[in-house]
Amino acid sequence: MKIYKEPKIKVYIEKTDEYKELSLKSLKEIMKELKINPTTVIITNNGELITEDAEIKISDDICFLSVISGG
Repeated sequence: MKIYKEPKIKVYIEKTDEYKELSLKSLKEIMKELKINPTTVIITNNGELITEDAEIKISDDICFLSVISGG
């Protein structure tokens, strides 16, 4: 009998300086689950900028980097 393990992906959230391991979903679903407003972050995958519509896979290194603005 094989036990099925749901694919997980590791993400880094700069604002809280933590790594989380989440079920592999779309970036939009991950942001919703983590309560991340897409206008407050820049998303990188393996060091390259991506949009919230980008396809992701288990081997990706996803980071949510805080956007800082000032006046």
